[in-house]
Amino acid sequence: MSPKDKAGDTPRAEYGSGSGPGAAPVTTDVPARLDRLPWSRWHWMVVIGLGTVWILDGLEVTVVGNIAGRLSERGSGLPISSAQVTGIAAALYVAGACLGALFFGRLTDLFGRKKLFLITLAVYLAATALTAVSFSSWWFFLFRFLTGFGIGGEYAAINSAVDELIPSAYRGRVDLVINGSFWLGAIGGSLLSIVMLDTDIFPMNVGWRLTFALGVVLGLVILLVRRHVPESPRWLFIHGRGDEADELVASIEKQISDEKGEPLPEPEGEITIHPRKSIGFLEIARTVFSRYRRRAILGLALFIGQAFLYNAVTFGFGAILTSFYDVSTSSTGYFFAVMAAGNFLGPLLLGKLFDTVGRRIMISGTYLLSGVLLFATAWLFSAGQLTATTLTACWCVVLFFASAGASSAYLTVSEVFPMETRAMAIAFFYAVGTAAGGISGPLVFAELTESGVTADTALAFCIGAALMSLAGLTAAFLAVHAERRSLEDIASPLSTTPKESKGSEEPKGSEEPKGSEEPKAQEPA
Repeated sequence: MSPKDKAGDTPRAEYGSGSGPGAAPVTTDVPARLDRLPWSRWHWMVVIGLGTVWILDGLEVTVVGNIAGRLSERGSGLPISSAQVTGIAAALYVAGACLGALFFGRLTDLFGRKKLFLITLAVYLAATALTAVSFSSWWFFLFRFLTGFGIGGEYAAINSAVDELIPSAYRGRVDLVINGSFWLGAIGGSLLSIVMLDTDIFPMNVGWRLTFALGVVLGLVILLVRRHVPESPRWLFIHGRGDEADELVASIEKQISDEKGEPLPEPEGEITIHPRKSIGFLEIARTVFSRYRRRAILGLALFIGQAFLYNAVTFGFGAILTSFYDVSTSSTGYFFAVMAAGNFLGPLLLGKLFDTVGRRIMISGTYLLSGVLLFATAWLFSAGQLTATTLTACWCVVLFFASAGASSAYLTVSEVFPMETRAMAIAFFYAVGTAAGGISGPLVFAELTESGVTADTALAFCIGAALMSLAGLTAAFLAVHAERRSLEDIASPLSTTPKESKGSEEPKGSEEPKGSEEPKAQEPA
């Protein structure tokens, strides 16, 4: 019999030593112990420490879009045009994010989630601080690229860590809200830019710099909280550090048991693995594109669709309002704040349905509905039926659904591939999908939305709507029923023993999870 854990009277696995092809197999119940935990203060610490960085991302990305007009004005302290800010700088930011995701994604799988989510935040904050002191266009472009490089690594490290630490009953809604919190930062950035662009308060060449500096200060606070977020126990036992994983989970169980004042429910299920230090690129590629090729197609469709829809709307947002509706550059922040609110409310209000109604219905539904609504918006815009206020209202409704769908893209690629490839899979699909929509998107849409021709802007909307709708149709056929299921049940780790491995064929993702009742765990507040 295994020894008992005092906190939850839970059997603890016995571990051998070493890792690699010749390592002794290890049987562990760590995943089951993590998944059966009730929601607690410890989980809130994980969410705050890891998820709140998206607020900073939304803050500085939105500020850049809103200050594009100001940066191009004489006296801003930076010789740059508005088109360069929304075109070249935006494309460089996304290019950096794609490369950063791939670079740090590989390191995250090799060296652990915690090391990398500390390093990537440090890179992101340093680059943002140096953006604030830009004195030339080349300097601004360089550090926009490096800021993106850091944030790309954040997507890989954080999404993998969050999904491995959050119980399966809440994984969908938590992941969606965390990714959707980008838009809380966008609201703050919009309103902050109104103050910072007011030359009665700050000189023209100072306000936009202080905005970036404020983001750095907030980021340092997040870094202090993040230091207390532990390594993923799942990553530890896969890499031959089973005793550390067991001790870590035992300490978490004790904290939660003490908080709840009652014993924890018994975990159900074990997994046997051969610990190994790393997985080669060839095996990762074979796993993702051969064994899980249907899921790979799904991931690409979701990322490309959401990237083009968002680029169609957001990269030309200020230019559309100022060109077609004579909205002053100092007032565009109010409109963007309303649109950003719709973006955040989508994941917040719809997130629970991804865990209860199910992934396939909700992913396909949000993608298709947002695509159809954007087509309708394009028609009304081209017919001259919209004002600045009603156009913003249309965007707000479209993005209410699109934001939930876009957040589910990150959720999908982080939970439907094996543990050993998780961060790299997130990095790859983010990089490819975002490169397709996020590099070409700004370059294409900047030309269309700044032309001043109604038909060109309507075409930009239609491109985004068409790709979003196509992704929704793909999800209707290929989305995996991952709700309320253990990550190891959705995709067996590559390190499982031959008996437990599900073979080389792609699992049938359309199968319903065992049991139809929603787990009776405590709801997060």
